[in-house]
Amino acid sequence: MGLHFADIFEGHSAAFPQETAVSYGDRDVSWGEFDSTSARLASAYSAVGMGLDSKVGMFMYNCPEYLMTQYAAFKSRVTPVNVNYRYLDDELWYLLDNSDCEAVVFHSSLGDRIGRVRERLPKLKLLIEVPDGPSANVPGARQWADVIAAHEPAPSQRREPSDVYMLYTGGTTGMPKGVMYETGPFTDGFLGFYTGPMGRGPFESVDEVVGTATVVHQAMGQPVAIPACPLMHGTGVWLGALLPHLMAGKVVLLEGRSFDAHEMFRAIERHRVATLVIVGDAFARPMMNALREKADSGTPYDTSSVTTIVSTGAMFSADVKAGIFEHMPGAMVMDILGSSEGGMAQTVATKDNVNTTAKFGAMPNTKVFGPDDEEVVPGSGQTGIVAVSGPNVPLGYYKDPEKSARTFREIKGVRYSFPGDMAIVEADGTITLLGRGSNCINTAGEKVFPEEVEEAVKTHESIADCLVFGVTDEKYGQRVVGVASLANGVESVSGDAVIAYTKGRLSSYKVPKELVILETVPRAPNGKADYKTAKELFEKATGG
Repeated sequence: MGLHFADIFEGHSAAFPQETAVSYGDRDVSWGEFDSTSARLASAYSAVGMGLDSKVGMFMYNCPEYLMTQYAAFKSRVTPVNVNYRYLDDELWYLLDNSDCEAVVFHSSLGDRIGRVRERLPKLKLLIEVPDGPSANVPGARQWADVIAAHEPAPSQRREPSDVYMLYTGGTTGMPKGVMYETGPFTDGFLGFYTGPMGRGPFESVDEVVGTATVVHQAMGQPVAIPACPLMHGTGVWLGALLPHLMAGKVVLLEGRSFDAHEMFRAIERHRVATLVIVGDAFARPMMNALREKADSGTPYDTSSVTTIVSTGAMFSADVKAGIFEHMPGAMVMDILGSSEGGMAQTVATKDNVNTTAKFGAMPNTKVFGPDDEEVVPGSGQTGIVAVSGPNVPLGYYKDPEKSARTFREIKGVRYSFPGDMAIVEADGTITLLGRGSNCINTAGEKVFPEEVEEAVKTHESIADCLVFGVTDEKYGQRVVGVASLANGVESVSGDAVIAYTKGRLSSYKVPKELVILETVPRAPNGKADYKTAKELFEKATGG
């Protein structure tokens, strides 16, 4: 059948108009206001001719307007497009152009970038500025409050399960790609997080969902969740916002522009948060340190309301889990192996069962295939690529049929998604994750692709060649580093000088933290990169 986020949210706004949908600092947005404001924004989309399959870019930090912009898109059958707020001009232009965005909602503090690229985006019809400081004065942009005040709420309309939902993620070439889903199966997939534990079949109607939410609210109170990570990423917006909202929950957004574990724990105490959504050690380690620091002060945080910590997108080490359990013994950790292209496996850890790092229980629709497309035999030690099947396999990548054909393909009549994770199947059927088959670097949940960084470094006039890779980092999981060689005739240049130059060409998280200058960058005779030797030379030079 396939339900639709917009239909369910409209049902919740009618049933729970006074309940809080989004909290942000001292600001509470009720379900009634959440729906009404989103409906007014949907009218603004329609007023400029946007409708089915039009695209609206969301170029904002975490805030209620982000979620309202998305909800308005669901209402009007427009496709919301997540835009990484770290993107600089060329990256921003590429994504907005590639996605065919007709509208962009952006924070004032990011408006200078919009102003510099808007003339290169002829499809743009609507620019809306959300204030977070002085106005960016982007020509033609309208203020959020003015847009909302100028339009009446759009009436509810019929939507179809086939409406396209899309999330942009990095591609293997380093350029972002839009992963397309059918909204109906996608919505049903998230509702499965509730039907499974309840031991019931799929929801057949909006009334069933609203009725179940009513029972949950009456029995246990309103679900409350914090997405500690950015909404611009799938982990934050899917697990931290859409999932709790499907049960008319309250989403608590942190005000800080970078993760502050102390801010999060203060919000937990204030809102009695039950679910935290994070991205591996980059969030969990600061959490562990903050818990220890506060406990040592004699006034530990009250985390008794937290029942579940959900993590995906990066490694969550067993020792860090154990450290958190010392201070949050009643919480459960759900560690999910997944990506924008599909969820594949998960493991559940408790104080008495911490589990092993990178070891997951496979979901029923998950398989590991060898290079011959035959399933890897459990306990064989063979390395394979993880694949997932089922109704939630994406339609493909937006405007990229070639990459779609490589990532989403059939084996023996079954269509699978192959996000690129390599793994071993243990004798007991569990999956041990080895990492991406490519040289993708995962730094604090952000995916960095070496080729893009290498090309940016090589535009420096003193650099002839470069290889970039990730090395283990306690804070970020991996940090971006590299080696480079000098152009002919150049006697010397420091790695720091090249790094400073690169900061003007790439988002900060992509810029190498260290760069070693070598006489020659190691490559095979055929010109292919020799990353293994490059890492060895880097470690030798840095003593790492």
